Amino acid sequence: MLMPQYKRIGIIGGLSPESTLLYYRYMIDEYRRLNNDNNYPEIIIYSLSFGKFSTYVKARKLDEAADYIGNAVKALENAGCEFALISANTPHMLYDKITKEVRIPLLNIIDVLAETLKKDKIGKVGVLGTYDTMTSGFYLDRLEKHGIKAIAPDGRDAELINSIIMDELTKGIINNSSKKLVEEVAKKLIARGAQAITLSCTELPLLFKEWVAEVKAYNTAELHARKSIRIAVGIEDFPEPPKE
Repeated sequence: MLMPQYKRIGIIGGLSPESTLLYYRYMIDEYRRLNNDNNYPEIIIYSLSFGKFSTYVKARKLDEAADYIGNAVKALENAGCEFALISANTPHMLYDKITKEVRIPLLNIIDVLAETLKKDKIGKVGVLGTYDTMTSGFYLDRLEKHGIKAIAPDGRDAELINSIIMDELTKGIINNSSKKLVEEVAKKLIARGAQAITLSCTELPLLFKEWVAEVKAYNTAELHARKSIRIAVGIEDFPEPPKE
């Protein structure tokens, strides 16, 4: 019996470890949803130091941060991976820098999200994530290039969401009070016209076994991970990049 020739997937993990665990679970679940066998695609995880990466970003040493991830992607290339993904949203601020230095394609989490939003005919979304994801422009601008209006929390609300992510979720700390605070911020975005909410930090799904707001929440970690499996087994292609 011939074994299927699936693409080998590389994951840049550790940014943070909590979301890396989610990715592997989603990927295995997606394969099982598609196939009734044990012939999972080969997956190699390169887990980086979250502390080292965070130090680079806080110091705005973005070239060093990009090199740190890029070198890990090159190691995955050398290990035979045919494409890779970064299991976090914020490092996608460095996506263009990284892709210039590596040979294998990187599956962009924002493009995967946009592909799904367009299929669902969502034209305006509220984005929740780290402070950089919500305020530095790279995330909202890329969604806008896909034709999707993106809004984010203002001021103190943005700082609150970032604090919950960095001080609690990246450390595996789950507080119901924080869940309620995130929901309150989401409601403000809905009041501003958001047709949906994007959990654009791959740790935010840890808070929500059930989403109770009146609009849908899109789990970017799950979308990204499941898409990678569908690409690996050959039933889907990479999403279209945005128009420049």
